[in-house]
Amino acid sequence: MHAAKAPVEKNKEYEMTIDDLGANGEGVGRIDGFAVFVEGALPGERILVKVVKVTKSYAYGKLLSIIHKSPDRVEPKCPYFKYCGGCQLQHLSYEGQLEYKTKLVRDALEMIGHFENIKVLPAIGMDHPWQYRNKAQFPVGLIQGRLALGFYAPRSHNLINVDVCPIQHDIINKVTELVRSFIQTYKIPVYDENIHKGIIRHVVTRVGFKSNQIMVIIVTNGELPRKKELVSIIRKGLPAVTSIVQNYQTEKTNVILGSKYRILWGSDHIIDEIGDLKFKISPLPFYQVNPIQTGILYNKALEYADLTGKETVIDAYCGIGTISLFLARKAAKVYGVEVVPQSIEDAIENARINGIDNAEFITGKSEEIIPELAKQGIKADVVVVDPPRRGCDEKLLQAIVNMSPERMVYVSCNPATLARDLKYLTEYGYMVNEIQPVDMFPQTSHVECVTLMSRVEK
Repeated sequence: MHAAKAPVEKNKEYEMTIDDLGANGEGVGRIDGFAVFVEGALPGERILVKVVKVTKSYAYGKLLSIIHKSPDRVEPKCPYFKYCGGCQLQHLSYEGQLEYKTKLVRDALEMIGHFENIKVLPAIGMDHPWQYRNKAQFPVGLIQGRLALGFYAPRSHNLINVDVCPIQHDIINKVTELVRSFIQTYKIPVYDENIHKGIIRHVVTRVGFKSNQIMVIIVTNGELPRKKELVSIIRKGLPAVTSIVQNYQTEKTNVILGSKYRILWGSDHIIDEIGDLKFKISPLPFYQVNPIQTGILYNKALEYADLTGKETVIDAYCGIGTISLFLARKAAKVYGVEVVPQSIEDAIENARINGIDNAEFITGKSEEIIPELAKQGIKADVVVVDPPRRGCDEKLLQAIVNMSPERMVYVSCNPATLARDLKYLTEYGYMVNEIQPVDMFPQTSHVECVTLMSRVEK
């Protein structure tokens, strides 16, 4: 039996209505019941589209014109928005973005987790949803022989040159300008990933919003010439700079940072603050990119943990101890677990900086460390997890279930893996009490969530 032929053909034009937004912020509509994804289109819009790709179950279309506009459509603030893959939603009003992100979480819970009637609160947004990023990673390359620093186009490694990015802290835009000047002045070869040649691969900048400290990281494919000149240009153009670092990434890979680095000038870290806690940030470890919303996120996690001062808490994927230290001031004891040794070193230092002595940090995989803690007679009343986008390892979820904490707080940056993991936990004696989305990444399709789960008495 032959599969039914798709009702649309490649390279043909169609009129259609957009009904929804997909997980990546693209418009979704149907032609004769067949799903068509259209980048740049919004729900409620009648559009003319050219089909550019057809699969068995859906198609991709290119937006040609808008016949009827959505009232939520706004003019993008960034001139590169149509070409750059950094943002997906600048054409959607901010109120519309928050509604979309709330719905994104609800849809993932229903479609992936098969949940019904879960309490998902409206996404918490920002008063000023621009210039919020404290970290930027700009690839460096050539476009038709001309120097380019910026972002990749969506779903490609085609580099888009970006002079100013409106979601980055202003200082980051200044750093980009100075490094561009250095490369041009001294004719430093830039990296070509096709042939694995050239020196400068990425420019990474970290900024402490509260401290105003700045770290500039030049990622190189080998040794960097003219180091003194680089330091001089950055320090002269940006006297507030705190740290200038060379990172070595000599592998043929999409991973931006290598494990080896050297300090070219200044400190090996910067300091930033979340709430009234100070954090040391080294070149490699993860640190949330939106410090304003991070404070809101962590306070919500603290609220859900509902600590009285008597509890033992385990913080899995603890990073540099940010959530752990928030919790430690309200708990009897916190154990932070993280697989990256440098992150643990920073976490220990961060506890010292903040005068917190009831937080212990352990290097290792959480799914291995938690059973070890259990063998030592340590039982968590509350477990907090903040995994990467791929979600929690199933072995970790099982280890948590075996320990049987009263409450779990799950911080997630990916509604799809969150829904999958929550489904697993509900099958082993936990219920989802409430989910709070937080808009950590305005103008993009990404959303962060904090979920409270509690053990069901049997």
